[in-house]
Amino acid sequence: MPETVLYDLTESVATITLNRPDAMNSLTDETKSALLAALERAAADPEVRAVILTGAGRAFCAGQDLREHGDNLAAGKGLNDTVRRHYNPIVLAIAEMPKPVVAAVNGVAAGAGASLALACDLVVSSDKASFATAFTGIGLAPDSGMSWTLQRRVGWTKAAELLLLGDRVKAPEALELGLVNRVVPADELAPAAVELARRLAAGPTVSYGAVKTALRHASTNDLASSLEKEAELQDLCEKTKDHHAATEAFLAKQQPAFKGN
Repeated sequence: MPETVLYDLTESVATITLNRPDAMNSLTDETKSALLAALERAAADPEVRAVILTGAGRAFCAGQDLREHGDNLAAGKGLNDTVRRHYNPIVLAIAEMPKPVVAAVNGVAAGAGASLALACDLVVSSDKASFATAFTGIGLAPDSGMSWTLQRRVGWTKAAELLLLGDRVKAPEALELGLVNRVVPADELAPAAVELARRLAAGPTVSYGAVKTALRHASTNDLASSLEKEAELQDLCEKTKDHHAATEAFLAKQQPAFKGN
């Protein structure tokens, strides 16, 4: 059987690919476990300085595999606690990744698949991609962080509409709403995502991790607490070799060469 999640490390960029193209990269327990393992591997590897998350074939990810879910329902297992066991740790692994994560959305991103894309730091979308919350269509609540991430990208009013009605959002509208950062022609998606990830991989990795931490903290805390968090993170970054080298390069009117430490 082919691996359900592929992992490639090239030029400091780890590319994690959901690899169930015949099932629109829907998520089985096996796939979710493999995805979490891949994210943890990227987080722990000092050689990795940026991550791309994408899907094989015509879909990014159609969310939960409903065939497996149907079997669980028939067996009386219900959701089998997959939200706590799988989805929550995966989303936290993306959010807390100490390096940037780029979603390369090549096709349909629905349900938890859309949640995975929204959890990433930057989202590059194919012009053929689409997004759908999908949860109410099968009588479920949002999960995988969508209630948190969606309203922060598009506002409460639009988030409520998208979650309640579940309408499909095509790539141009997704860009207009702020769901994605860039839309490119389908045949340019992979190189565009790689170019962006390599740019990030050549940057100050610790500084990027601090940006992620600062944004996440500030989104749920008051100004005073956010100011203190910024001070803590600044103390951390000030000690890095990248900061010292970049300051010296600036004074010498040279371009800095960041090493990620």
